[in-house]
Order: sequence, then C-alpha cells, then structure tokens
Amino acid sequence: MSYSFFAYLSRLRLISRWSLMRNTQQENDAEHSLQVAMIAHAIAVIGRDRYGRDVDPEHVLSLAVYHDATEVMTGDLPTPVKYHSDELRGAYRRLEDLSADRLLALLPPEMQSAFSPYLKQEKGYSRDVVKAADKISAYIKCLEEQRAGNREFDYAAENIRKTLDGIGLPEVHDFLRDFLPAFDMTLDELNHPTKEEP
Repeated sequence: MSYSFFAYLSRLRLISRWSLMRNTQQENDAEHSLQVAMIAHAIAVIGRDRYGRDVDPEHVLSLAVYHDATEVMTGDLPTPVKYHSDELRGAYRRLEDLSADRLLALLPPEMQSAFSPYLKQEKGYSRDVVKAADKISAYIKCLEEQRAGNREFDYAAENIRKTLDGIGLPEVHDFLRDFLPAFDMTLDELNHPTKEEP
C-alpha cells in the first residue's frame, strides 16, 4: 500500500502566502516553514543555554517544520479573514483539526501517533516559541518588502513589531537583538561586515 502524506506536504511549496497583498517577491508555505524552523530552533537554544529552559531544541525545530502543514488542505487563509471574529477564528481552528486528522490518516497507522504532536500542537513553551518564530518570519518578510519600496507591508510591519515587543520571552528579544539587524544588510555587507571600533 502507498501512503500520500509526504506527497501532500510537498505541495506546501504551491501555497502562496500574503495572498491579498501586492508582493515584490512571492513567498510560499514551504519556504516560510523552513525559516520558522531555523528561527524557532535558535530561540529554543537561547532559551535553554541562556535562561535554563527545560526544552529540546530539536523537538521545537520539528514542531516548526510542521506548524503550517494543515494549510496544504486549507490553504493560507488571509489574517484579516481568519481573525475577523471569534466565530471565524473558532471555525478555522476546527477546520485545522479536521485537516490534521486527514493528514494523519495518510500515514501508516504505526506512524500516526509519532506525527500527531506535530500536526496537533498543544499549548506550552515549545508552541509559544514556534508562534514567536512565525511572527519573526512574518516581520522579516515585511522588512524585505519595505526595503524593496513596497509600502503595502507598512501596516503589517508595525502591528507585527508591536506583537513581538509584547512577547514575554527574553530569548525572543535576544534573537531580535542579535540576529534581526543582519536581515537589513546587502550581500556585500554580509560578506564584509564593518568591524566595530574597540
């Protein structure tokens, strides 16, 4: 018997993000998931090593890889629609749960319990890190669009930054301080950073 779980997930690259906004460069769910996974892993490492968090960064990385997997069934519903009302938000959560169940059914039965935590992520520190990484990835996208002269992302950038500033995890703020400025650099600047004066 053949199982289609990974064939379905390979189609994440066909799911466009920011669909209601004019983009200078399109972004898909597969690209986004990779960036979120790298950021979430780094935040978890900072949390463990600087703040003594009881966390497995590799588990957080796996959660992040699959954090938007259900969108291969639902598509990427635009934020203004998804969060328009409590009723729509609740309906979308139920749709995500149904989509997760459908995806799990595409795995061999003995693998389903191993993948369930990634598709049905429970509340807790690890999920909070993934959500923060998701917001950082969205903020980076806004900054890239603004840098390309696209004012379409101005409002989103401002709101996402306020959300990030309100996150109560110091490791998130450490990541923003230590790594975000480099996203504003050109390739030449990345290759030849100026040395700070002693």
